[in-house]
Amino acid sequence: MRIAVEGCMHGELDNVYATLLHLQEVEKVKIDLLLCCGDFQAVRNEKDLDSLNCPQHYKSMKSFWKYYSGEKVAPFPTIFIGGNHEASNYLWELYYGGWVAPNIYFLGFAGVIKFGNIRIGGLSGIYKEYDYHKGHFEKLPYDKKDVRTVYHIREYDVHKLMQVEEPIDIFLSHDWPLGITNHGNLKDLLRDKPYFEEEIRKGILGNKPSAELLDGLRPSYWFAGHLHCKFAALVQHGEDGLITKFLALDKCVPGRKFLQIVEVESGPGPYELHYDEEWLAITKKFNSVLPLTVQRANLSGATLDMQECRQFVRDKLQARGAKPFDFVKTVPCHDSSALVANSSFSGHCRNPQTVGFLQFLELEYLLDDKSRQVAVSPASFTSKVAGSFDCVSEDIPIDDVNDEEELKADEM
Repeated sequence: MRIAVEGCMHGELDNVYATLLHLQEVEKVKIDLLLCCGDFQAVRNEKDLDSLNCPQHYKSMKSFWKYYSGEKVAPFPTIFIGGNHEASNYLWELYYGGWVAPNIYFLGFAGVIKFGNIRIGGLSGIYKEYDYHKGHFEKLPYDKKDVRTVYHIREYDVHKLMQVEEPIDIFLSHDWPLGITNHGNLKDLLRDKPYFEEEIRKGILGNKPSAELLDGLRPSYWFAGHLHCKFAALVQHGEDGLITKFLALDKCVPGRKFLQIVEVESGPGPYELHYDEEWLAITKKFNSVLPLTVQRANLSGATLDMQECRQFVRDKLQARGAKPFDFVKTVPCHDSSALVANSSFSGHCRNPQTVGFLQFLELEYLLDDKSRQVAVSPASFTSKVAGSFDCVSEDIPIDDVNDEEELKADEM
């Protein structure tokens, strides 16, 4: 299986796909899958820009909306995780993962999925110590602070990933595991990014939770983005001979190293995306303690037996099949021909994919405050939207305040 890996997308889907199509033609090879390591920026319309935390001069529609609207279809199956520059309102709709557009799949705030017989895991967001032990306290509509913290990784999601026991082939993160620079060519890295030296010396380049996941999951490959440079490393795990091949890549800018093709041993194609049985069982076990306040998750409150969860999921998958629920539009799409931006819809929706997923696992929907729901008719949208759902008001003022570190990372 040939897998293309891309660092930070920053909304440049047209350019990344065009590069891969050109590569296929020139090299006479078939690319089976594209993986993106965050800052994907799945911006559907102007309203989504309100929840995108980045400097104002970076806030633009880019090209994702064409794939959301159906004007274009991704030429390669695409799987991505979130970074620190995302349309966070849309990704929260798909907290457990789901299609953001046809052929483009978000792995969720944390998740494991199967593509063919390849297991792909991932953790969205970046690490901030002061938010790590909190729950997902941010509430829609996001205020100026929430839009800058909603993408900070949380202990709850990392804990779920640490329960994975079966081998992971590929793992995606946005920022780097702490200490990964000890396993590659540090001299070359500092020649390219000399200002990393102080952070490496202080032991703060990268994050500890990802390092713990690297040591615990021991995937064959680990791909990352965020720091806008290419860096490779080999991590040997103890005496058992297991090795993780780490690769970080740049953002999509001409002349930068933002793409890499990796050949991974797999079964014969064609390849399809399927739910992962073990991950669904972990999700079922821990969903009742999903923390939605600043309080730390009560992980000991997840009392369901894992083997019983596993058997429950196995029976469900045998009855329904393992394909993810179908993509559904939930808000109007950007109209490039409109003289005035379409911003009439200002609601947060329960995504039918998430509703179906939770019903499938017989789990409660916990992602919004039901007391604040208002009904919105799909017929009021300017584009056709399938299904019915509940919505929550989402009037968010545009804000351009960034953490100094995140602004620095974005403008490298």
